[in-house]
Amino acid sequence: MATGGDLDGEDQTRPTWDSGGAAAGTASGSANDGINSATTAIERPTDEEILAQQNQIRAEQAQKSEYVGFEEPMSALKEEYINGNQNFVQKIGKLEASYGTFRRTRGDGNCFFRGFIFAYLENLLLTHDLPECSRFMSVVQAWKTRLVEGGFQELVFEDAMDVLLDQVKEITKPYTNYMHERLLVNMRDDTVSNLVVMLLRLITSCEVQRREDFFFPFIMGMYDEPPATVELFCQRHVEPMGEESDHLHIVAITEALQIPVRVVYLDSSGMPTGGNGSGLDATMHDFVPDSCVPGTQPRVHLLYRPGHYDILYPKGGRCVLLPCLSDM
Repeated sequence: MATGGDLDGEDQTRPTWDSGGAAAGTASGSANDGINSATTAIERPTDEEILAQQNQIRAEQAQKSEYVGFEEPMSALKEEYINGNQNFVQKIGKLEASYGTFRRTRGDGNCFFRGFIFAYLENLLLTHDLPECSRFMSVVQAWKTRLVEGGFQELVFEDAMDVLLDQVKEITKPYTNYMHERLLVNMRDDTVSNLVVMLLRLITSCEVQRREDFFFPFIMGMYDEPPATVELFCQRHVEPMGEESDHLHIVAITEALQIPVRVVYLDSSGMPTGGNGSGLDATMHDFVPDSCVPGTQPRVHLLYRPGHYDILYPKGGRCVLLPCLSDM
């Protein structure tokens, strides 16, 4: 589960307000000591200022990458850790047997939702799965009523819903390479991409609140001092753009839209494999909605690294999957 900052990391250089040591000046005497102490007290930043600077650094670094990148070989991912985390190198090596490529997403706190919806729409496009397109559009349209009943104003989400439905309508047309390129362009566009992510966040929030009895134990176990109510949790940790996603978010959105997802965890978890205990297997978890028929395989594959999600592509092409049964 996402417990840290985005994968892009933070700038480790010393902030300008940090002198790097004791206050300047070594002259003895209580007067000088008093001046130095006063200067240090005045210049020392507050916790809020430190956090604001860290967030600014992260935001600036995130802007350097596209919302959704190009497909890359798994070897490019392995190269990131070749001189560092050897457990990750071994895990990626084992993943290469099942996954041929991956696609990066921007580490801006919205990476799960953005990667999830792009991978799903891309799968619809490449499989040209018209029945699934129809099912998905019906499910999304049904959420209009649920969102209003949940207290969200239609004016807030109607444009975002239209944008998402328009993407699916384009997919139902005969496939061309241009359509694939257009999907990527759209999901890199500030307006289109962020509207879709915003809608997914609202649907996730509504799903969590309408199933409060189910999700509240998750929330209680996530924090030492959890929010007092499910509604407050959603207002703080689900609805705002840039808030990182956790296990709870994945369960909620996969159930809400009835889309099965597999998350591969590239972290410290996993059990040694092989007779000599060498090597580690990455942990995998399938989030399959209750409405899906037995045997349903994941339609979306995501790679989790601490605080970040990217898209994975299984080897062997995109298979036709069993549908989920709508209960909306």
